[in-house]
Amino acid sequence: MSPMPAKQPVKNVQIVGTGSYVPERVLTNADLEKIVDTTDEWIVTRTGIHERRISSPEQASSDLAEMASRRALEDAGIDPLELDAIIVATVTPDHFFPNASCLLQYKLGANNALAFDVSAACSGFLYALHVGRCIIMAQEMKTVLVIGVESLSKITDYTDRTTCILFGDGAGAAVLRPGPPETGILGTILGADGSFGPLIQQIAGGSRVPWSQEALDNRLQYLKMRGNEVFKIGVRAMENACRQVLDKTGLTTKDVDILIPHQANIRIIEALAKRLEIAHHKVIINIDHYGNTSAASVAIGLDEGRRSGKIKSGDTVLTVAFGGGVTWASSVIRWA
Repeated sequence: MSPMPAKQPVKNVQIVGTGSYVPERVLTNADLEKIVDTTDEWIVTRTGIHERRISSPEQASSDLAEMASRRALEDAGIDPLELDAIIVATVTPDHFFPNASCLLQYKLGANNALAFDVSAACSGFLYALHVGRCIIMAQEMKTVLVIGVESLSKITDYTDRTTCILFGDGAGAAVLRPGPPETGILGTILGADGSFGPLIQQIAGGSRVPWSQEALDNRLQYLKMRGNEVFKIGVRAMENACRQVLDKTGLTTKDVDILIPHQANIRIIEALAKRLEIAHHKVIINIDHYGNTSAASVAIGLDEGRRSGKIKSGDTVLTVAFGGGVTWASSVIRWA
């Protein structure tokens, strides 16, 4: 019997296609003024958000993910049957199980792909991106679809003016394949600290606090956040993650052409850019239109930056996120 041909070593992993999708419905600050005690000026001053996109009652996370995924696959020129794996990052899946990635696999007709979800809140897309890269680098698979998607409007309490102004729905996707060592995902830093878990959480629905009438009466099905504490920890964690990944890849902030931060709050974004000494024109910002879309945030920014021409071939792109758990992540990508 002839020996099996040796696998060719994988030098690095590239993003060969991107896509994003946001629902059609727009929820403006003026709309929120009619729902809770707030004003457009107050929201814009403290968050930078003017509007956000809200999914319809019929839309679930797998539906948003499908739209973004099809655009990414079309961009990459790849048939769904070529996919070896689908990784969905979300904290708002259609159901606890089956997972959103299996539902997405069926919608896409990606019959050859394994499918699993990653739950790391706003850091989820970068977590999933790292997992996809590792699978390919291990020469186990060749083509991986990574999606960050959220339907946060489904768990937002529209009687709580401190949180309902922040969140929106959307999805972003990226197709990964092997590439040359000088381009692609150059390095990633991931981190977590569970001691801060209560800062951002959905209390009811799991095995700790199962669904009950008491839980619903106390509105525990909705997202809860202690914003001031999150702000302080988030800026510091994202700055540290950025510096660590740049050091890991032998780069400095002066080498960064584009910064794509998690879109949580304009003040966090501005504080981070200032600490890193990265000019405003190098920062991709879309929080004004979409609000905080959690795991979809960086993925949408990546796609919009590339399609708008802001991200160009050869650019060094620094991405970073911070979210519930708490978790944080940062990646350096040299665009092919």
